[in-house]
Amino acid sequence: MISFSALGCTQINGAEQNAATPIATAQPDLAISGNSTPNTDSPNTDSPNTANANTASPSADPELSTAIFAGGCFWCMEQPFDQLPGVVSTTSGYTGGTVENPTYAEVSGGSTGHVEAMEVRYDPQQVSYEKLLTTFWHNIDPLDNRGQFCDQGSQYRSAIFYDTAEQQALAEASKNEIAEQLDQPIATDILPAARFYDAEDYHQDYYQTHAVRYKVYRFGCGRDQRLSDLWGAEAPSH
Repeated sequence: MISFSALGCTQINGAEQNAATPIATAQPDLAISGNSTPNTDSPNTDSPNTANANTASPSADPELSTAIFAGGCFWCMEQPFDQLPGVVSTTSGYTGGTVENPTYAEVSGGSTGHVEAMEVRYDPQQVSYEKLLTTFWHNIDPLDNRGQFCDQGSQYRSAIFYDTAEQQALAEASKNEIAEQLDQPIATDILPAARFYDAEDYHQDYYQTHAVRYKVYRFGCGRDQRLSDLWGAEAPSH
């Protein structure tokens, strides 16, 4: 019997679970498929995350723009943006906190002030910021003020981090539209972009590199059911 609470982004019994170790088997009735090849490279999550620091500034390519979104566990936020034509790259990471070079264990503990976030580099000639906002909203629960889905705590709160005045205006307008659509207060924050730190390598493209673990976690977290309840026909399909 798989314990779903032990599979996700959260800590278990005060100690970080080994997120880089794939599940060896899954229950057949879950009908899960994916890459179940064992990963023998266990990361040292207690080491300082010094190799992954960068800033939330636009890409060096002047043709590209940067957007940053926090939607709970970052494992679940890469795929929706990766699927959009015009998105060049997505990077899981941490932002909005006070500690330099935070590690996954530190952020998961909730003491650094960071949120798990997604940095999206995109070509604005191919995909608009408005489209990114729509994708973001339809992949989160904007009514949850304690976290997202089964991941609760300030490190999983939802937020939009704007890099320009235009992004801020568009984000605020979209938040107002969502509030009107759902007819409830929206818990998602809209904040100025802060320094962004890339998460450890084993978190990147997690939905591809640990497909079985990812699918079991996502199913057990109830994410897709809640999104369907919120958004109906607009809910994403994965």
